[in-house]
Amino acid sequence: MGTNDQKRSLPHGLRLVALAGAAALTLTAGLATPLDPASQQARAADDGKKVLTVAVAQSVDSLSPFLAVRLLSTSIHRLMYEYLTNYDPKDNHAIAGLATKWEPSPDKLTWTYTIRDTSKWSDGQRATAEDAAWTFNKMMTDTGAATANGSYVGNFRKVTAPSPTKLVIELKKPQATMAALDVPIVPKHVWEKVSDFSEFNNDKSFPVVGNGPFVLSGYKADSYVRLKANKDFWRGSPKFDELVFRYYKDQDAAVSALRKGEVSFVAGSPSLTPAQAESLKGADDIQVNDAPGRRFYALATNPGAKAKNGKKFGDGHPSLLDQRVRNALFRAVDREAIIDKVFRGHAVEGEGYIPPRFQDYFWKPSADRKLSYDPAEAARLLDQAGYKKNGDGKRVGKDGKPITYRVLCHATDPNDKAVGKYLQEWWGELGIGVRLNCLDNVTDPWLAGKYDLAFDGWSVNPDPDFVLSIHTCGALPATPEETGATDNFICDKRYDELYARQLTEYDPAKRADIVKQMESRLYDLGYMNVMAYPNAVEAFRTDQIKSITTMPAKAGNIYGQDGYWSWWSAVPADSGGSSDNAASTTVVVGIVAGVVILGGLGVFAAMRRRATAEERE
Repeated sequence: MGTNDQKRSLPHGLRLVALAGAAALTLTAGLATPLDPASQQARAADDGKKVLTVAVAQSVDSLSPFLAVRLLSTSIHRLMYEYLTNYDPKDNHAIAGLATKWEPSPDKLTWTYTIRDTSKWSDGQRATAEDAAWTFNKMMTDTGAATANGSYVGNFRKVTAPSPTKLVIELKKPQATMAALDVPIVPKHVWEKVSDFSEFNNDKSFPVVGNGPFVLSGYKADSYVRLKANKDFWRGSPKFDELVFRYYKDQDAAVSALRKGEVSFVAGSPSLTPAQAESLKGADDIQVNDAPGRRFYALATNPGAKAKNGKKFGDGHPSLLDQRVRNALFRAVDREAIIDKVFRGHAVEGEGYIPPRFQDYFWKPSADRKLSYDPAEAARLLDQAGYKKNGDGKRVGKDGKPITYRVLCHATDPNDKAVGKYLQEWWGELGIGVRLNCLDNVTDPWLAGKYDLAFDGWSVNPDPDFVLSIHTCGALPATPEETGATDNFICDKRYDELYARQLTEYDPAKRADIVKQMESRLYDLGYMNVMAYPNAVEAFRTDQIKSITTMPAKAGNIYGQDGYWSWWSAVPADSGGSSDNAASTTVVVGIVAGVVILGGLGVFAAMRRRATAEERE
């Protein structure tokens, strides 16, 4: 169900990352809207504060970093809290975060992190190793606290803080992701007061104590999230005084606001549509950024929802338990048509689970294994599986009733609706009906397993461990009533064996090979059909933004990064000073090169480069 954000649209472990939609930045307070009180905006304008407003089409699932998995929410948490490590915006390799260096013992079972002594919480208290130890220990001992990121600590044996600047993590077995623990570190003195981590959403008392580049200062569900610049942030204060994420259900309205200069940046839901992007090209003071994305766009098939205790639930169509049927459906999906007619070339044809932007882990099937578009073969497979047409030309199930599949789609994503219409046509020719169930929030039916297929998508982190973990048996919910970290209820013994192997493999090339075997296994199971790798298509006003960081530096995205670089680095057009290229999406001041230093990081050799893909969205 895809995010992480960072990577989907479902709450807690089962949320789909419907990657963040329209985004916009305003350099001063915008016009009054029902989403943001006029008095607040007037205050910002009167005070002369620079307010950067990001219009989003995705709702916040939770402001608790222990629960959130949607890209919008995890992106906000990257702004609020430091992680032990971060990713260099130039090329995604691991760099210092809250930890200045990290090193393993010879047997790689003990990792020691040096915690910087210059980071402090926004209430003035110092951030220490004890905060990190408490965060990890809470996730290890409280199932509610492990909802979103529990896979990162499943192999931890013990976590201690011998001193304020020393964090020690002892492992049960070697773990190759120790420089990629994408877990927000929270202040112990605040969070130890929480009684129920499965229910606490961190959205009632403001400002929220954090140590990232921004401090959460206000929130209204499905309206806005307001953050103020952390003037004491150790890397340096952001150039904007405030950052506001404002919800836009209508993407065209966000694009219109960009044209009028009411907003500065639009990303889309999750990207601008080809028509929107084309309409903005050549417009005065507007630049379109069209770069390879870190996300895949897929169809997920209900494999028969079940819990760890073995109890089945939901009502997925039983025919989909037959691999021949799943392969038949995917043989009847014309990926080339989707790229040409839906994405209009702003995407690459889907193959493996991890996008080609991350070459180390990218996998594609051989020509003889590829589920190419072949309607005749699809019909043959359905006949072979026993699902033949009746006199009316309809395929019938074992119960004798015509087959109609329910397909979950996101009401705010125009791609879902467009592809859905093609599915109705293509599968209709096979004699199978398609009923699109387009919802603002697909959470409830997905968690309950009450769907047949669903549009799925995740952004992938530079280290792909998280998006791999969500298909393991261990990610299933403990009981049907609980929420797990699973994406789509997939549970396969062979896949689990491969997942365990890649987690302990420190040799980058060998680990990448195991990951590709996992992708091959997912492809063969047929529960996930990756149709496309969409580009990150976004636009911004060059008369309002002097410079902003893309990630990676060459042909990278601005919204939904693996870090806080874009919003932290953004320089207002009226900030004064010079810029090498005011319209460039590359950082043109020495922000990243000068602050994100590599010297003294002590990066473990095998972890210098981590493949490529994003989070939860």
